[in-house]
Amino acid sequence: MKAKKETRYLFDLKKVLFDQEWLKKAKNFPVYYIFRGVKEKNGLRYDLTIIPPKNLGQEFVKTKGHYHLGNFGELYQVLAGEGIFLIQKKDKKEVYFVKAKKGDFVKIPPGYGHTIINPSKKILKIANWVSNDCRSDYESIEKMKGFCYYLTVSGWKKNKKYRFLPPLKQKRPSKKFPKNLKFLYGD
Repeated sequence: MKAKKETRYLFDLKKVLFDQEWLKKAKNFPVYYIFRGVKEKNGLRYDLTIIPPKNLGQEFVKTKGHYHLGNFGELYQVLAGEGIFLIQKKDKKEVYFVKAKKGDFVKIPPGYGHTIINPSKKILKIANWVSNDCRSDYESIEKMKGFCYYLTVSGWKKNKKYRFLPPLKQKRPSKKFPKNLKFLYGD
């Protein structure tokens, strides 16, 4: 299988960015790159994402973010650099972040959405495993102007579009590849 390359541009992210004033003057440019279907095995797809360091106005560079349609999870591994995975439950009752570095694994449970942030000055390279049957829901995130929180150069900022904001918690990454991948296949 040949990997499919996608480029996400700044204007693809305009509905989910914190610094809308900066965005009004910004020119469109490539923000990050996705290589889908690098490998496929047992109904799972292996993708790569490359997120160069950059600020999007006051906010650190991030992926657009999405939920999964259906009950699918996702598994990430950091291949290079350091990233912050912001993960929130679709019912918005829980939100947490995971700081991960090279070699770390981050599990996205079914029923949760996520965005990945590069707050460093180095390129962030990540791989993910996801079911071939999984489809992404970007619209729910766009409707709310992003996730519950934004990571800016001055720290975490609350997204005022949310009426109720759960407290932001931190969880640790896993150092090992999980033995059970059932969460990737949905119900």
